[in-house]
Amino acid sequence: MLPSWVGDAAMATPTLRAIRRAMPGVFIGGLCRPGIDELLAGADVLDEFHVARAVGVMGPKFAAGKVRPRRYEAALLLTNSFSTALTVRIAGIPRRIGYDRDARGLLLTDRLQPPRRSDGEWATVPAVDYYWALAAKFLLPAGTARGPLELGVTPEQAGRGADILAKGGVTGGYALLNPGGNNPAKRWPPDRFAAVADWLASERGLGTVVNGSPGEAGLAREVAAACRVAKPVLLPELGITVGALKAVVRGATLMVTNDTGPRHIAAAFGVPLVSLFGPTDHRWTIIPTRSGGPEEVVLADPTLPEHEVANGHPERCRIDRISVERVKEAVRRVLTPGS
Repeated sequence: MLPSWVGDAAMATPTLRAIRRAMPGVFIGGLCRPGIDELLAGADVLDEFHVARAVGVMGPKFAAGKVRPRRYEAALLLTNSFSTALTVRIAGIPRRIGYDRDARGLLLTDRLQPPRRSDGEWATVPAVDYYWALAAKFLLPAGTARGPLELGVTPEQAGRGADILAKGGVTGGYALLNPGGNNPAKRWPPDRFAAVADWLASERGLGTVVNGSPGEAGLAREVAAACRVAKPVLLPELGITVGALKAVVRGATLMVTNDTGPRHIAAAFGVPLVSLFGPTDHRWTIIPTRSGGPEEVVLADPTLPEHEVANGHPERCRIDRISVERVKEAVRRVLTPGS
């Protein structure tokens, strides 16, 4: 059972690669939400994708019907929900491995307690470590080394990405900006993204490509409207898909991003990153072994004590506390070798 979010699925790739290598010749499938199959296509870590949404009363039964014909021997749940554990139980998979949380312990055959802090709250464990610990406990040989995040691009995805860039008139180097995010509190103000785009155009000679989901098209237009020098290309208006986005990200000179999934796509392809964090703790999504390019993590409040979690301080860690100048300095560092 694959993670539901793009960033989480990318952070699961070291675990998926290790399982693939540890079990040569074994048929490995993945049950996932739409879009995650596009993300992992081309990476050669799974033999088949079963695409379904286990939502609603009948959701788990419908999703179970997708995987039952394969008669899988074991299921590794890289998800935390009760519904996903119910899905693999209904599917009749005899061995069900997952974290014992969200009242699903009785549905699992192999359980691991998730790490907690001394106050009982969930520990701020990077998702990469969280997934790895579960597989290492029950499936991987002792001493298995963990690799980096990795993604692939299929020929079809590469062609689609090239078509979108051509349609947008992108011919030279470009910076990719991600002003969106699933939580509005995680979004750096659009006018500040615009200020960075103008600076990149005038000082670095870089074009700007603004990414976003279809629902974030308005946000992308806000960034473009606030630009005074840059002429951004807006991906939501050009039919971007998860698969094509990988190709676009892979070709970028730089990404400036909120705490959102495309950040991990860039990490997998070694694209230099400037990542902005407000009231979501950066430690949940630490990128361990890099594939190449550097990353600068810019925190709304870098003085927050280590024992505190940014999620618990929404005012102190407001993302608009990050200035444009701090982001420019971060960009300078990632684009200057040896800095």
